[in-house]
Amino acid sequence: MDFLHRHIEALIFCAPDPLPKEEIVKCLSEMFEAEIPVDHVDDAINELIGKYQSEDFSFQLEHLGGGYQFLTKPAYQTSIGILLRQQSQKRLSTAQLETLSIIAYKQPVTKGDIEQIRGVNSDYSVQKLLEKELVDIKGKSDGLGKPILYGTSRKFMEYFGINSLADLPQPKDFSQPDNQIGEERD
Repeated sequence: MDFLHRHIEALIFCAPDPLPKEEIVKCLSEMFEAEIPVDHVDDAINELIGKYQSEDFSFQLEHLGGGYQFLTKPAYQTSIGILLRQQSQKRLSTAQLETLSIIAYKQPVTKGDIEQIRGVNSDYSVQKLLEKELVDIKGKSDGLGKPILYGTSRKFMEYFGINSLADLPQPKDFSQPDNQIGEERD
């Protein structure tokens, strides 16, 4: 079944987004004109995951966003960080991160709701998040004027390396230092 590993490896490598196991099975079944057992695909994927954990590779096979994708290993974070910093036009601004976090935690949410929470106009941030495909239009609200509802996209999950919204940190996970006035005395 070594040939199966190579085909799965090629499919995941060529896919622009995380490739779900169901799509791998469907593609292989059509190619070989025979039903490919899911457990064979599972075994092959697990062997590929093991193979790329070796020190010989600077990347590994990860399960995220509902599928499988090759990602670089954390040991190369510094050099990749430099490259990404150089491509800063693609980075998210503080306003975009604030807007995106509101959308992620409150979705589906209207632009009016976002602006009420942030206290400033969010037209530009929402537009940039739509352009970067991190946010999708989820429909229209039943409220006055039928405002557009926004929510996170699949690309959002890929961008942050999560499989579902349940993987987002919960507000209780954020530590809040105790507010103190004045100096602490012994």
